[in-house]
Amino acid sequence: MSKSFGWFRQLALKLYLMLAIALCATQAMAAPALATGIYSMPQTASSTWVLDEAEQISRLNEGKIESALKQLAQATGDEVRLVTIHRLDYGETAQTFADQLIERWFPSVEAQANQTVIVLDDVTNNMGIRVGENSAEMLTPEIAQSVIGETMKVPLLRGNQYNQAFLNATDRLVAVLSGETDPGPPEYDNTVDTDRNFATAEETEATRGSSTTLVVVLLIAATVIPMATYYWYISAGG
Repeated sequence: MSKSFGWFRQLALKLYLMLAIALCATQAMAAPALATGIYSMPQTASSTWVLDEAEQISRLNEGKIESALKQLAQATGDEVRLVTIHRLDYGETAQTFADQLIERWFPSVEAQANQTVIVLDDVTNNMGIRVGENSAEMLTPEIAQSVIGETMKVPLLRGNQYNQAFLNATDRLVAVLSGETDPGPPEYDNTVDTDRNFATAEETEATRGSSTTLVVVLLIAATVIPMATYYWYISAGG
């Protein structure tokens, strides 16, 4: 009987170890990434034209964008900053983040006059834009919203093409702020269902429910199987 009971203890230990590993793995998958708040942004814009916190823009394209925006600033005095972030603080939106960021970098209305800041959250692919008073004479509210709602959105809908989204936005912003004809947004057939490589809120919630179910099943198994095995050995020994 002692030999059977020892085998039972070894089985129970293995099952509990499996349960602990499963719980750790589930928590690791479910744990959200650290959110980005305005407090984690640089105190000043300095000479930065692209702040790719989400790491979605290649080094090559980042260099192209920065060169174009630097030349725009030298030629017109209008400055554009493009920012990517990964996950916002609770209750924050890309638009409120853009508003706070321009006010952090350029505290006065005068300092903001020739500034444009675009923020993209790569978790939701939502964007916000803030345009200073002087720049808004060329980059009107309608064009500004079209830049983030069409020029940048279309490449994202075609498969999260972040590099293309920022390259297209840069070309259009440079043209508009330089006084050239607005090239307008790219054409997009929104009747076509494109593939996504990011989960919707519904899919994320469904996955979370599956993880919870797995944990419950493992807990039941870790309790029932050792007990059933033990009673079986007792019965067989008796």
